[in-house]
Amino acid sequence: MRVFAQSSLLRVVLLVTLCIGVLAPTAHAQNPPEPSPVPSSMVPSAPELAASAWVLMDADSGKILVEHNADKELPPASLTKMMTAYIVEREIDAGNISGDDEATISENAWRTGGSRMFLNPGSKVSIDNLLRGVVIQSGNDASVALAEHIAGSEDAFADLMNQQAARMNLEQTHFMNPTGLPNEDHYSSAHDLAVIAQHIIKDYPDHYEVYSEKYFTWNDIRQPNRNRLLWRDPSVDGLKTGHTEAAGYCLVASAEKDGTRLVAVVMGTDSDEARAQETQKLLSYGFRFFETQRLYESGAVLNTPRIWGGEKDELRLGVADDVYLTVPRGRSDELNAQLDIRETIEAPVSAGDRLGTLKIMLDGEVLDERPLVALESIDEGGFFKRIWDKILQFVYGFFD
Repeated sequence: MRVFAQSSLLRVVLLVTLCIGVLAPTAHAQNPPEPSPVPSSMVPSAPELAASAWVLMDADSGKILVEHNADKELPPASLTKMMTAYIVEREIDAGNISGDDEATISENAWRTGGSRMFLNPGSKVSIDNLLRGVVIQSGNDASVALAEHIAGSEDAFADLMNQQAARMNLEQTHFMNPTGLPNEDHYSSAHDLAVIAQHIIKDYPDHYEVYSEKYFTWNDIRQPNRNRLLWRDPSVDGLKTGHTEAAGYCLVASAEKDGTRLVAVVMGTDSDEARAQETQKLLSYGFRFFETQRLYESGAVLNTPRIWGGEKDELRLGVADDVYLTVPRGRSDELNAQLDIRETIEAPVSAGDRLGTLKIMLDGEVLDERPLVALESIDEGGFFKRIWDKILQFVYGFFD
């Protein structure tokens, strides 16, 4: 008798639903209308530089704006020390070492040639001071001292550097030492070095300030940062210079202006002055003709489609990370967002499940794609809730 009553009730509900005919169709993302055709902004050809290779990257979006020989394997000289510093920063951030810890300076570190912090053998120097010696003074002795303190030897530290390079997907990079002193198996590329700089800026922002310091004094010897742009351009706040006979004069510089941060890499110029001038050309071009927009924040709700058979009827969808996009200056208002959402979503759903795609378009061209993910977990509903949703799905099928 009870089963018959429930069955009769379900038939009545179904008939009433069909007669009323007011049920809304399944929630699908609606694309904004295509913008009216407008003239494209004028973006001239990128400047040609007197250098072996170069890259201009937007640090937030990762978009490469300008490149030449970007993936060519070249000797990086002291640009190597960006990875050395990155590993030190990672170790501090992980709590494995402290900036106040002291490293004992070995004779091996003291004897290392090239640019120096002028450390004394047998002395104890804090990690923070050694890091400044690496970044500001480009000290090879400081680089070796840090490598020995963290990994026990230069070779072991170079292994850590290569492991980190693999994590960053640096395909044209291999390290043999923490200094950048010449070795035929020690190389990198302009693109890979830009990625390292991007990681330094984004992964450990609390340590980034040291790259903008203009002077550092150790052992009563005051040395300037070799990055000339720190004095010439107030928007520049890092990162590193390099020079050997094989590498020429190199510079990785980062600058921020009006919410846009750029990273410029210039390799193989013929003088200290040339690397500064050529890098400035890249940065000026990038800021003049491009801008970066943060379109969506991590966790922002972009759509709430229907979920079937769940404790709730709607599921919040969004993006897992901030979405930045670099576009020609003045054209950000023309961007068109398109959401492609799975047609049927059924419980259970776990937070982070990919359930669609966000596409950002300009003039019909897809500039970026990001996964649309569940921002919450939704378990299955009770027995009657699941049955009711099955009925509704069946009814909605008549209106598709």
